[in-house]
Amino acid sequence: MKRLLVVLAVLSMTAVAWAAPAERYLHVRVDDATGGQKVRINIPLSLAAQVIPAIDNGHLRDGKVEIGHFDANGVNVRQILTALKTAPDGEFVTVQEPGQNVRVAKKSGVLIIHVQDTKGEKQNVDVTVPWEVAEALTSTSAQNQLNVEAAIQALEKAGDMTLVTVTGDKQHVRIWIDSSSTAAE
Repeated sequence: MKRLLVVLAVLSMTAVAWAAPAERYLHVRVDDATGGQKVRINIPLSLAAQVIPAIDNGHLRDGKVEIGHFDANGVNVRQILTALKTAPDGEFVTVQEPGQNVRVAKKSGVLIIHVQDTKGEKQNVDVTVPWEVAEALTSTSAQNQLNVEAAIQALEKAGDMTLVTVTGDKQHVRIWIDSSSTAAE
């Protein structure tokens, strides 16, 4: 009987461990060749979701960040996001000019922004935003705020993905989400 209880207890714990969702982490990695600095941040999204609403300083209040005098010149950003979400995949904006190329596209439910600076800093910037995160960021009723708390909650449901990369001659930045508690080198 004791063996049966031990086996049932082990099976129960295993079932609970399998059923529990893996913790998701926000990672930030910055390598600055000029100053020799390295920054590594690994924050559980559950911790960020609890801490962000507790910060009431500067432009961040109640889980929302004030983006200053944001002027969309009469453009309804939420309505555009809704239209883009239902639009087919494709490349929507391409701007090529001397020293800079910009591309905005949608692919597999993700908004992709690519900026290539061939002059000055000589950087490539890639931003990948799941639609759920973009919608969450704009879910606040105020026009000049981004809802960081809602975006973090949406990121908890996203798969493993790189959100931002900045690659340049002097600096490399990567921001990503996964279920690892450490940043891979």
